[in-house]
Amino acid sequence: MKLTMKEIKIIKNRSDIGAGTRGADMGIDAIEIAAINAGSNFFNQYEYVDVPSSNEAVYEKQNTPYGVRIDKVREVCERLSGYVKDTLLENKFPLVLSGDHSSALGTISGIKCAYPTKRLGVVWIDAHADIHSPYTTPSGNIHGMPLAAALADDNMDRKKNQVTSTTFENWEAMKNIGGISPKLLHEDLIYFGVRDTESPEDYTIAKNKIKNYKVEEIRYRGMEVCLAEALEKLANTDFIYISFDVDSMDCDLISKGTGTPVSKGFDQNEVKQIIKGFIASGKVNCLEVVEVNPCLDNKGNLMAETAFDVLNDVTPFIEKVNLK
Repeated sequence: MKLTMKEIKIIKNRSDIGAGTRGADMGIDAIEIAAINAGSNFFNQYEYVDVPSSNEAVYEKQNTPYGVRIDKVREVCERLSGYVKDTLLENKFPLVLSGDHSSALGTISGIKCAYPTKRLGVVWIDAHADIHSPYTTPSGNIHGMPLAAALADDNMDRKKNQVTSTTFENWEAMKNIGGISPKLLHEDLIYFGVRDTESPEDYTIAKNKIKNYKVEEIRYRGMEVCLAEALEKLANTDFIYISFDVDSMDCDLISKGTGTPVSKGFDQNEVKQIIKGFIASGKVNCLEVVEVNPCLDNKGNLMAETAFDVLNDVTPFIEKVNLK
């Protein structure tokens, strides 16, 4: 098959209702301000689309404690899925900028809806595993659940919550967005930097032998060795989606401008290496950046500035690499 270039299209998804703390809805604007302050015309170079949000749901009374605002999160994921699908079918590369990480289910769904017979690999750069279900979640926040929905894995072996009928119905709908479930195989998921998990997540990761390249392992074994190994693990996939949560970076080194900051993470240069390493394979067909929260930034707008630095570095590389 001849490889062809893909034009980048930015998808701006300002939803933050899947998080426990408000403010990630302003993350995209904070990144754009960072670009302006850096004298960059980055956001004037590319076609873009704004995804309508359902952020008004924060004012509604909640009666689904193990799936907070789950009906509205489902709507957002369904909406985003359509934008991602359409962008891919336009033969363009979706660069998705989202608020909270629950949106990743919408992005994964959109890729699968565009290519239902293709096998998708997921590279999850994050401090958190995000593989809870409503049956195991300690918080009820759906930004901790997108992978469980994509995998259609409720982890009933570690069930501790009794969910409402509303939660059940919406969760089943989320798992079946686009009529495809599961959208992802456990063996086609690879973590980078995960270091803050709960026991039900640890159980799922161990049970399914999901590889997590921790920060210390990468620094000890070497980035090139770990990337080569990870690419080999995803050798049977047709496409790769990269999901970059900025909390994968060290909050003490960068800033606390994200909803759930965790120490001892990557620096931005390591994140760039990871993303570029997978892009070089020619299989990456979507990149998403999530969880910049300028309301929580203890160093001005530094988290957004760092996220833009990563974007500004890897985006030209996407354009240079021939993608399937």
